[in-house]
Formats: sequence, structure tokens, C-alpha cells
Amino acid sequence: MAKEELIQFEGLVTEILPDARYRVQLDAGHEIVAYTAGKMKKNRIKTLAGDRVTIEMSPYDLEKGRLIFRHKDERPGGSAPRGAPPRGQFRRR
Repeated sequence: MAKEELIQFEGLVTEILPDARYRVQLDAGHEIVAYTAGKMKKNRIKTLAGDRVTIEMSPYDLEKGRLIFRHKDERPGGSAPRGAPPRGQFRRR
């Protein structure tokens, strides 16, 4: 028997909770709790409040989900110039 298909939704992170969990407001209007997927942890992708994300959910439990993708910020001029070192950090030797 095949595994049940997962449902994908997009939403906005509204609150960061302990244990790498997030409160996410879906575009459909529902609010759920999501945890970070393993590949995002492995690749050290950080998620902050206000980020647009994609969530995977099981059709059996529509209150919890897995955060699988953080969308890039589309605001112009939101980051430092390309060659500039990050602010507030020390340079490694």
C-alpha cells in the first residue's frame, strides 16, 4: 500500500516557539504549529518571524505540520552588499 500523500500549504511565520517549532498563519486563514524539517536543520537554514514558508501536512492531523521551505525575501535592498562581511561577526582565521 502506498504512503498517504502529504498536503502542501504556504503561510507566514507569526511566532517562534521552543524546540525549533513555529506558529504559522496559513494563507487559508488557519493557524498551526510546525517544526523544522531535517534537511533545513542539516543545511542550517534559519527561519524568523515574518518569513514566508511552505508547510507539509498529513491529511490525518491538520493542526501540525513540517516546515520544508523558506521563501527568499523579495523586499528590495533588504540585505548588505554582496562583498561586504556580515555585521557584528568576527572574521575567521
